[in-house]
Amino acid sequence: MILVFRHFFRKNYVGLTLWPFIIVKEDSHKDDVVLINHEKIHLKQQSELLVLPFYFWYMLEWLLRTLLYLDSYRAYQNISFEREAYANEMDLGYTDRRKPYSFLNYIFRP
Repeated sequence: MILVFRHFFRKNYVGLTLWPFIIVKEDSHKDDVVLINHEKIHLKQQSELLVLPFYFWYMLEWLLRTLLYLDSYRAYQNISFEREAYANEMDLGYTDRRKPYSFLNYIFRP
């Protein structure tokens, strides 16, 4: 289910997945197939980790990477879940053939 909630986002962020919802900043974003595919990848990640562990892992990885890079945005870009989603967001069939725990392939990639 895709929801629109304008006041939830800061700066350049336009989409967010909080299982089982995809939340976007503007109505027009509901038609952005690449953005929606990116968020669907996050839905898969969240469901395979039983939701709450996903958020714990996500925040832990973001915190560790923030300490490593000393840059919170760079840390966000390098979270394994985000790396997988950004690498495959243009492939609209990716979620259908994605193997479980595929984000693990992105943990140590440079």
